[in-house]
Amino acid sequence: MPKTDVINGNKAAAVAVSLVEPDVIAAYPITPQSSIVEYLTQFVINNDIDSYMSEVESEHSAMSVLTGASLSGGRTFTATASQGLSLMYEPYFRASTLRLPVVMAVTNREMISPQTVWGGPQDSLSVRDAGWLQIYVEDNQEILDTIIQAYRIAEDKKVLLPINVCFDGFYLTHMTEKVEIPDKQDIDRFLPEYNPEHIILDSEKPMAVDPLTSGYLLMEYREKHLKAQQEALKLIEEVDSLYEGITGRSYGGLVENYKCDDADYVIVTMGSMTGACREAVDHKRNEGLKVGLLKIRALRPFPKQKVMEIISGKKAFGVVDRNVSFGWDTGIIYQEVKSALYDSKCYMPSVPFIGGLGGEDITIEHFEDAIVKIHEAYQNENNPQTVWLKN
Repeated sequence: MPKTDVINGNKAAAVAVSLVEPDVIAAYPITPQSSIVEYLTQFVINNDIDSYMSEVESEHSAMSVLTGASLSGGRTFTATASQGLSLMYEPYFRASTLRLPVVMAVTNREMISPQTVWGGPQDSLSVRDAGWLQIYVEDNQEILDTIIQAYRIAEDKKVLLPINVCFDGFYLTHMTEKVEIPDKQDIDRFLPEYNPEHIILDSEKPMAVDPLTSGYLLMEYREKHLKAQQEALKLIEEVDSLYEGITGRSYGGLVENYKCDDADYVIVTMGSMTGACREAVDHKRNEGLKVGLLKIRALRPFPKQKVMEIISGKKAFGVVDRNVSFGWDTGIIYQEVKSALYDSKCYMPSVPFIGGLGGEDITIEHFEDAIVKIHEAYQNENNPQTVWLKN
């Protein structure tokens, strides 16, 4: 039977991994991810899970170990953040281009400098084009459920790509809330065994892995890689629906649409800030302003069609980013949404917002002010410069 516990986001991630019970876990501790490794190590020591824990000397080594384990047919897991993610960049890129379905939690943390250890998705957003799938979640329950779903998505033969489950450092990693933990038997039925056929190290059947490749073959590999990401668009939706059938919980698949159907204005968020924005939307609705919330879950592949369907035909929209796009004077998600809307041939005013950098709070009041500015952009028929949400 499912049970309920009050746990922090890192323990929710570790419990999810324990329900999947991967063959090999390799990770190096880094704030705010460290306790994920500690929880999993304790699970292994207590014989709660039958997984091999590889104690490595760096994040580069962690991903290298999992590359070999995945090539050998093993199901794998790791977790990291910030400079740790940067350090593993070389094998990180290799894992995706070798089509290895590694699952990795990224406990989002700002990049240096100036020196900081606080939350922010600049780390994972900076590697969004390295070929991995990326899903960003809002709360601890969604952490647990999405990590379980991630294995089914990554290991599907139409996809076979590694996947990041990204969640805000400290806001989720260290904060506790009620989490329902599924029964392991239900998860075993939900998640088929991983039996790779595309690539595997076997002394009886030798093969070359990652040899020097001609441009002709590289073109073919990249084309198939991009097509696999497009297949993931459909699969993420399907897996979310299947998981709902087992647990009763759904997260909308690629995006969450909150009161957007009859809205005149849409505000776009990603990650843990969404809860405060949802409250602000309700407040403004009560005041008579018809606003809706679009929460981005899948960033790679980007849900272009879903975004177009939800925002097209509205009067104006705004995007609240907890990151920056250097050189654009906006946040990254704002640029992604603007690009997705290009094919809709539907012009409307839009407002880019940036807030919450370095772990700063984005409050309900911030979101209410943002909604007002989106409304004003429509009234004034203009696109304002980036608005910084400061205390």
